[in-house]
Amino acid sequence: MTRPEAEAEKRILGRITEMISQEKDLRERLAQEETDGTTEQARLAHLETELDQCWDLLRQRRARIAAGQDPAEANVRPASEVEGYLS
Repeated sequence: MTRPEAEAEKRILGRITEMISQEKDLRERLAQEETDGTTEQARLAHLETELDQCWDLLRQRRARIAAGQDPAEANVRPASEVEGYLS
């Protein structure tokens, strides 16, 4: 992996780590009923979607690298597409 590719992956992983921490905090606050459930549920849903998009972008970049293609051509896919994936 070249330097720009490694830096991009590091930024994506940093964002993922940050969102996982936010998600954990939101879930704890919701479980302890320390916050407005409706607002926080909406924030949590948005965060989960954004997290899925980041994971998808990271997988796309890694697949492009493995295939000898330019990882910079990977794009964030729409939430409707990413959320429609089957496990």
